[in-house]
Amino acid sequence: MSPVAEISAKIMPLKALIMDVDGVLTDGRVIIDSNGIESKQFDVRDGHGLKMLQRSGLTLAFLTGRRSPVVSKRAAELGIEIVFQRCHDKLAAYNQIKQRLKLEDCEIAYVGDDVIDIPVLRRVGFAATVADADPELKVHVDWQSTRPGGRGAVRELSRLIMQTQGTWDKAMARYLDR
Repeated sequence: MSPVAEISAKIMPLKALIMDVDGVLTDGRVIIDSNGIESKQFDVRDGHGLKMLQRSGLTLAFLTGRRSPVVSKRAAELGIEIVFQRCHDKLAAYNQIKQRLKLEDCEIAYVGDDVIDIPVLRRVGFAATVADADPELKVHVDWQSTRPGGRGAVRELSRLIMQTQGTWDKAMARYLDR
């Protein structure tokens, strides 16, 4: 089986995408001002790609090692109801999400960027990472974006999933048929 066929076979059964936040949906930097207020930068195209994925039927979840009100706010903006923060055992949290969604490993994709993500990446049906991920992840993933975290990597992944599952053209018709 060709690498493209192998990736397609792993993407077709997907029903959920779980994402790390820092380094995936952001560039990994945490900005804290002199008043202790934390901020993060999110790419709006990543966000729109996630909305498109939701409309195509995938369930989305955040699974992050840090706790931040900014993450809760971004999840609410995107309509993502499953948010696990301050997870130092990401595999345990992953298993809770999987049980909550009543899905099998082969129906779940995960995108992470650092070594703490490896246990989940090794379990899911489709494992992805961003272009600027820790080099240790490369042997544990099925796919790596060409874009860095926080700069379009998630949009690239969204497009790949939707094109493979045959939902991209329908999603684009919303914008082209006006």
